[in-house]
Amino acid sequence: MKVTRADEPTARRTRIADYRGGVPLDSPRRLRPAAVAALVVAGLVLAGCAPAKHQAEVPTGSASSSVAPTPDLAKFYDQQLEWTSCDTGECATLTVPVDYADPTGSTIGLALARQKATGSDRIGSLLVNPGGPGVSGVDFLAGAVQRIGADVRAKYDIVGFDPRGVQRSEPVRCADGPELDALFASDPDYSTDAGIQHVIDVYGEFGKECSNRTGALLGHVDTESAARDMDVMRAVLGDDQLHYLGYSYGTQLGAVYAAVFPENVGRLVLDGALDPTLTPGEVSKGQAIGIESALRAYVTDCQGGKGCPLTGDVDHGLGQIWALFDEAKANPLPTGTDRDLTQSLAFYGVAVTLYSQSLWPTLTAALKPALQGDGSKLLQLSDAYFDRQADGTYASNANEAFFAIHCADARESADFDDMRAQAADIEAAAPTVGSFLTFGGTTCAQWPTPAVDPLPSYAAEGAAPILVIGTTNDPATPYAWAQMLAETLSSGELLTYEGEGHTAYGASNDCIGGAVDTYLLTGTMPPEGTRC
Repeated sequence: MKVTRADEPTARRTRIADYRGGVPLDSPRRLRPAAVAALVVAGLVLAGCAPAKHQAEVPTGSASSSVAPTPDLAKFYDQQLEWTSCDTGECATLTVPVDYADPTGSTIGLALARQKATGSDRIGSLLVNPGGPGVSGVDFLAGAVQRIGADVRAKYDIVGFDPRGVQRSEPVRCADGPELDALFASDPDYSTDAGIQHVIDVYGEFGKECSNRTGALLGHVDTESAARDMDVMRAVLGDDQLHYLGYSYGTQLGAVYAAVFPENVGRLVLDGALDPTLTPGEVSKGQAIGIESALRAYVTDCQGGKGCPLTGDVDHGLGQIWALFDEAKANPLPTGTDRDLTQSLAFYGVAVTLYSQSLWPTLTAALKPALQGDGSKLLQLSDAYFDRQADGTYASNANEAFFAIHCADARESADFDDMRAQAADIEAAAPTVGSFLTFGGTTCAQWPTPAVDPLPSYAAEGAAPILVIGTTNDPATPYAWAQMLAETLSSGELLTYEGEGHTAYGASNDCIGGAVDTYLLTGTMPPEGTRC
């Protein structure tokens, strides 16, 4: 598993990936808004945001772009959206080219949804992305509105969108429910060359099915293409500059946008940051350390309260969780269903609860029966992570889109010796969970479409000030990545949330909320070095 999903995760552009047996777990792979009660982060309430500074003048109003589209792209920038009423407010479909290198070729439709500004004196549209990659922004819109301050909602139309390949926007398709069940439940064997090759072959067949069922779009679901889609959205929505709130992998999408269209950057908030200059190996190790740290914090909290099933000191408690994983691999736990809890499923069930401190009691309630041989509650958590429904179907194509976007953006080395050396390094850094984020090169080794080339620079020279938010004990996007992204972006500035969980705005405290709201409303940055 490679952590994102809230869920989506290079020096060849990395995903916010977390892979287990080649399976990413998200940057988080996803902020998984639909799953696990929207993963609302309950953070520590700390005092101390001072008056802000760094006013950024951001013009609003017309649809003209400071980076003029080519004549072949002009028809996409000049299109008129037809908004209709829908469950999320208003919905429309945006037309974009499948391949920006061939804008006269095939086109696809991207699903948009918006809730209009509640007040007067509108600033513009605020695009939101929940991460993944692969999570639906249309589905996330209702949750996003709850996270965003009322004063911001009064001034902005809040717009969610499904990126190319995701859910309602010409979705990637690879497998049915039973096939995904088998993939996610599998416990890979990396102890032999044959075992490693078997995993590569499994993902190779999965990739072939993605190609067969998706067609030419599969080769054009990369993050840079999605960023170019956002510039079309910006223009069609009537804004000179892009105003954007991206969580988790959504920070990578926002950073790539800034690198491609620096002159079009308005007010960008990148929360739960993923630096696009990280290598895949650095992502794997960073996420392993992040999850290990969050799990240690959970065990400490659990043992300090009542009814904790983990005995002894913190290291002993972590050892009990590892022993549970070990047992699930040797003898998968019964769940009262026709599906046993394998080691991989046990890990996902634990990991998903680390995205928010508010879910720690849920993990305790699942570990109690699991340590007695009943895997039913951990299976439920794992299913929530993957958006698996009770009837065996999956609520979205987020899992399939995750693989497709991940493999479109970058390739990790699939050399057996390289992967073994990296695995040893990761497991030494994160003894309890490190093994689940190893051998990531197996996932895309036989992917049927090539990865895109990296951008020459991600500095986004000339962009307006960009607000980067990092949480000090984020399990999916480690705090160090937020520090890196703020340095990578020429105009990036870091806002720190001192607490637990994945992402902070709308899920932590008033200090973070006030700083972000002020920036979105006025362009004024919080004072340098602000910690909340």
